[in-house]
Order: sequence, then structure tokens, then C-alpha cells
Amino acid sequence: MRFDVVTLFPEMFSGVATLGVVGRASTAGQLAFRFRSPREFGLGRHQRVDDTPYGGGAGMVMRVDCMVACLEALDAEAPAGTEGVLRGHRILLTPRGVPFGQERAFELARLPALTLICGRYEGVDERIRDYIDEELSLGDFVLSGGEIAAMAVIDAVSRLLPGVLGNPESLASESHSPENAGFLEYPHYTRPVTYRGVRVPDVLAGGNHAAIDAWRREQSKTRTETVRPDLWRRLPKPE
Repeated sequence: MRFDVVTLFPEMFSGVATLGVVGRASTAGQLAFRFRSPREFGLGRHQRVDDTPYGGGAGMVMRVDCMVACLEALDAEAPAGTEGVLRGHRILLTPRGVPFGQERAFELARLPALTLICGRYEGVDERIRDYIDEELSLGDFVLSGGEIAAMAVIDAVSRLLPGVLGNPESLASESHSPENAGFLEYPHYTRPVTYRGVRVPDVLAGGNHAAIDAWRREQSKTRTETVRPDLWRRLPKPE
């Protein structure tokens, strides 16, 4: 899979593209990254990519012409796909977008290329929406730019690709996974057996795998109902 990222700060992604699970997948050739700054297409001596908003108001707005020029340059230089240039599926990261979740991460993981567009300032000129495929948000809060949201999408999608995780079975039991019916994951324990008076539950050390599975299912249900009552109300209840 290829990730193309439009951002004023490509250097912010040096860690996410080279470290951890994503970094290993990139080294192994399972992931490819291209970063492009719209400032390359900025105006004047200072390569400006923003301007004052029509109608007045606080802050600056990113220019649509600079952003689209950056997108089109990425497309023009993209590797050829089965039908010519492989254009990435364009996603604008914005607080106005649809909340990003695990279900959408699975869907995006089936695509060959994603183009993640990171806004700054007060946002991007509204006309950018004629050149994108969807808008995504991390939640109902505002960040100073789309870069952190783009990193979250990269990490969430990358780990779902075949061969990226060391043990793919871990996907089945984790929070929000289809195999776990969308519920939160059960608690995990490791050594020491007792820490400051709190013991690992005896069932986990008993060796009875049927009892362990039943305990984990019950814990998953209880944790979801207690910690995320909103999620609990939406999901079909396990037997």
C-alpha cells in the first residue's frame, strides 16, 4: 500500500514512517510513503499558501489552487497501476469529517493507495471538496493541523494489512474488531503474579482454556458496558 501525504510539515512524519510496526512494514516493502508540501506550489517570493478569508473573520485560509496543484503533482508522478497512473483515494483530515473508526480502517486497508490531506490555519478553501473523495475526523475536537490525524489513519490502516503484524491473530480479539463483535478487548496480565497486593486472576493461570475463553468473553462484555455505555447501546449483545 502507498500513502501520499500533503502537508506543510513533512518532517513531522519521520517517526511514524520509520519506527515500530509501520517502520518495519516500510522497510520490508509492504508500505510506501510520499510526502509533498503545498508550499512547493506557493505564490511569490515567500511561497505563500494561505490568504485572508473572503467576508472577513479571524485567521487565514489555505488556498485551493496551491493544494490542488500539490495533489495533481503527486498524481502525475505516481507509479502506474493497472489502468495508468495510480491515483490515491483522497482524504481530507478535518474536524468537519465523519468520525474515523475501525470499520472504516478495514475498508481503507483494501485500497492500493491513500492520499491524506492535512489542513492548517482556519482550514482549506471550501472548493477543495471538489477534488477529494471523503473527509475524516478523529473526533469532536480541533487540532492545530491534520498531521496527527493523518498519522493515526496511517497506523490504524497499516497494521490491518496482511503480514504487517507479527501475530495476525491479535487482530481478532482486540477492541472494535469484527471477530470480537465490536466490543472492547478483555484485560491482559503478565508477571509478576502479585503486584502491590493485586493478583492476576486465578482463572488465567489455571490452564483451563475453555474457562479462560469464557472469562475473557465476560470481561469484554462487562468492560464495554461499564467504560463505553454509548458503544454498548449500539452493539448487538453477545449470548
